[in-house]
Amino acid sequence: MTSVVPPSDDSEVIDQVYVGALTLDLLLGDVRSLKQKRSVLRPVIAEVQKRFPAVAVAETGDNDLHRRAEIGVAVVSGTAANCTEVLDQCERLVAGRPEIELLSARQRLYGSED
Repeated sequence: MTSVVPPSDDSEVIDQVYVGALTLDLLLGDVRSLKQKRSVLRPVIAEVQKRFPAVAVAETGDNDLHRRAEIGVAVVSGTAANCTEVLDQCERLVAGRPEIELLSARQRLYGSED
């Protein structure tokens, strides 16, 4: 049996939850095989995970195309502004990589009311 402990007076209660999703469409540079593609994407994904440990990041599309990639990033926060700021920073980090070209970025924000 699980008991629920009510929050103490000094703790912060989050009454709203936001989920932010970022989809990045990438063009890879001089890549001629899927193996080379993975060797380019792995460090990019690892760097995002290292710099932003609270986000989830993965290759989410274009798996069979060797020069294109889609990366998805997700974050959960108590404020919409924090979600947006974290996703913006992730986008800038990926866009700053010289071996890839950012073709498009799409952000979506979902609140607990949605």
